[in-house]
Amino acid sequence: MSIFRRSRAPEGPKDPEGLTDLDLGLDGDELTLLRLEGEDLIGRLAHAHMSWGLGTADRWGLNQRTGIITWTFPDKTATAPAQILGSYNSSAGSWLWAWANASILPAMSRDAENVREWGEARGHRAFSEPKLHIDETTAAAIAAVTISVTRATGFYRATGNVSMPIITFGPVTLTAQDGTTSTVQIDLDEQ
Repeated sequence: MSIFRRSRAPEGPKDPEGLTDLDLGLDGDELTLLRLEGEDLIGRLAHAHMSWGLGTADRWGLNQRTGIITWTFPDKTATAPAQILGSYNSSAGSWLWAWANASILPAMSRDAENVREWGEARGHRAFSEPKLHIDETTAAAIAAVTISVTRATGFYRATGNVSMPIITFGPVTLTAQDGTTSTVQIDLDEQ
């Protein structure tokens, strides 16, 4: 199950405390609606960002000091302000929130911290526990709810050596080889 595809209700493994994925609080009406909205939003964002080549870059990089993600293509570069939500390690079956990851600068995890506060206020453990032992379907559901809560206008499931960083981004600046620039900005109300 890809994080970009609509998921079924979570039915994953137990975490170390013996709680099922459903015990993490992902089955409530509010979360179900947010998950469905987030899955739809991820699909619409992926389609909209395909116009400039999201998912086809030769390479990508994220500078935590500047907060800018860069995708490099043969004929252009694309840059955007970014936030890291968390990361999913498929071999370990674990999700680590950006706010709990010591290797992520605090400024890069502001959105994840806002989701943590949102989850704590509503009693949703999946959004307030630092590390979750879950399957990819549940990770996809968490990402979808998070996209819905943050109202992100860009979503990128990056590649990594061990884990997949889940990154949101804002307006994309395209710079052609001749130095001309254009901006791609997504209006969620029009999507």
